[in-house]
Amino acid sequence: MWTIVFAAAVLILLFIMSTRLGSPRRLPIVGSDAQNFSLRCQDGTLVSLNDFRGQWVILYFYPKDSTPGCTIEARKFQHDQAEYAKRNAVVVGVSIDGEDSHRKFCAKEGLHFPLLADTSGQVSGSYGSLRNFGITKIAARNTFLIDPKGRIARTFAGVNPSRHSADVLAALDELKKPQLQLQ
Repeated sequence: MWTIVFAAAVLILLFIMSTRLGSPRRLPIVGSDAQNFSLRCQDGTLVSLNDFRGQWVILYFYPKDSTPGCTIEARKFQHDQAEYAKRNAVVVGVSIDGEDSHRKFCAKEGLHFPLLADTSGQVSGSYGSLRNFGITKIAARNTFLIDPKGRIARTFAGVNPSRHSADVLAALDELKKPQLQLQ
């Protein structure tokens, strides 16, 4: 009986911590300049957001390498790489996991796009995507579609990993329509 009471108390405490401490900051505003950053990717290369100027960037934050939802989301992005290339778009993932964790995750899942190691949580925090649970931090599952000029074109908060890549591709097509009409 006491173990059930103790387990319930722990769950209630975790819920309270997640609602108070775990709330992410505000997401960047659509139309604002995307904040530049430089982080190491799975192969140790330093990658900056500005490296992708002139392309659409799908900057997605995810909680943890090799977990079920994150694996599904990453596999979907990898599966759709040719579609992103057709749209002049690159996918860049960010979590607070380190380079070694990213390297293992990429090798295991056959991922060929950059996964950036935000071990301090600074970049995740600046994009309103850091959850602080007291003793641990994770990146919230948010995505930012950044236009070729470096502006936030669309935000996706709390996404569904199973259909997210398809949603992003649809958003890209929608956002690119006005550009096609002007040319």
